[in-house]
Amino acid sequence: MYINMTKLVSISEEAYERLKTMKGEKESFTDVVIKLTKKRPLESFFGSVPEEMAKRMETDITEARARHRKLHYARLKRLSK
Repeated sequence: MYINMTKLVSISEEAYERLKTMKGEKESFTDVVIKLTKKRPLESFFGSVPEEMAKRMETDITEARARHRKLHYARLKRLSK
């Protein structure tokens, strides 16, 4: 037997208005919340960051990995003595 349970959730007026604008004529607020919170494949985010920012992020990550790698090898060298 399936029982449809409901929960009361308090949201701000602004949040309500935003959800309302996303809701289709035949959709419920539940449908909108489920649609917004479903897991999406990583590919769905491609293009969501401006290219210049993405390049800077890639550079920062590459530099951080290099620093981490250097520190890691230094620790290994100290431990192997």
